[in-house]
Amino acid sequence: MPWSNQGGGWQGGGGGGRGPWGQGSGGGNRGSGGGNGGGPIPPSLEDILRKGQDRFRGMLPGGDVSGRGILLLILVAVAIWLGTGFYRVDTDEQGVVLRFGKVHAVTEPGLRYRLPWPVDSVLTPKVTSVNREEIGFRSLGDSPTRGAQTRDVPEESLMLTGDENIVDIDFTVLWQVKDAGQYLFNVVDPSRTIKQIAESAIREVVGKNNIQFILTEGRTKIADDTRRVMQAVLDSYSAGVVITQVALQRTEPPASVIDAFRDVQAAQADRERAQNEAEAYRNDIIPRARGEVQRLLQQAEAYKQETIANAQGDASRFTQVYNEYRQAKDVTTKRMYLETMEQIMRGTNKVIVDSQNGGQGVVPYLPLTELQKQLPRTNNAQPQQQR
Repeated sequence: MPWSNQGGGWQGGGGGGRGPWGQGSGGGNRGSGGGNGGGPIPPSLEDILRKGQDRFRGMLPGGDVSGRGILLLILVAVAIWLGTGFYRVDTDEQGVVLRFGKVHAVTEPGLRYRLPWPVDSVLTPKVTSVNREEIGFRSLGDSPTRGAQTRDVPEESLMLTGDENIVDIDFTVLWQVKDAGQYLFNVVDPSRTIKQIAESAIREVVGKNNIQFILTEGRTKIADDTRRVMQAVLDSYSAGVVITQVALQRTEPPASVIDAFRDVQAAQADRERAQNEAEAYRNDIIPRARGEVQRLLQQAEAYKQETIANAQGDASRFTQVYNEYRQAKDVTTKRMYLETMEQIMRGTNKVIVDSQNGGQGVVPYLPLTELQKQLPRTNNAQPQQQR
């Protein structure tokens, strides 16, 4: 035996009659400190088993350690284990039940039950809270508010437009969880994934539009198209996320070229203004010219008709006179002579002298008054001729 010596047994040789733990072989009192070995005595295996039985017996009613007591204890333990399966889902959460690590069910708010661990486990992510992602800038501080200081992130905000210009766009994306099961297990890092998709989507949309449209009336359309592209990509990933809003915070040219861009914008504005003025002048002068053309055409047509009518009238009158002349030449000739003289001498001062009587009985008449009126006009005409 390990503890035997040359004399054999615990009492033999120089053992002094001691056992293996230093106590006397006679089994004397453990508390008497008998023998020369002194110090604490460790409990034996029998003592440990006996104490365990005593404690187990104390837990059972009447100290019964029979099969019925053990069964009752097992039933109590099972009841306690089953009771741990109750859980509560808050109003802003969804419960995701995992059975052996795989999604088994998605539960709504309220008191629910699932099989206790290790069969089932529950995750309760918040699904009503609105999450915010910033692209192109970062808010300085714990909570981003209007007017808060920001830090620009040019590697996210600078992008190329459809007309090969560069635009600097800062925007935010608001999103919520719509399917907790997909949100927890289909995408490793939802926040980072959404930011990357947002960058890609807005670059795609901006690349299809020119910079003038983006900086002016196209802001709302750019935001809506970006949200639509993002949602389509996230749905293809089954990410369980809904994009509620895309808001453009700032759209302008890069700071390094903004002065030159403003000069270009001013030149374009001047060009558009000049074009508008030219168009207005064109719209004014062309109708007026067309109206003048129509007026001249109408006057020419009237003159044409008048000339033709006069010519036809003269021809008809000449024909009639000729017919009369053929019938009575002397009478017609005399009448035509008198009519012609009437037209020539109409409106002039006339002096009639009867030449048949040789001027007898007629006082000669000299129009001195008329000669005096004509004299100044003659004197004024002579210097002009000398010049």
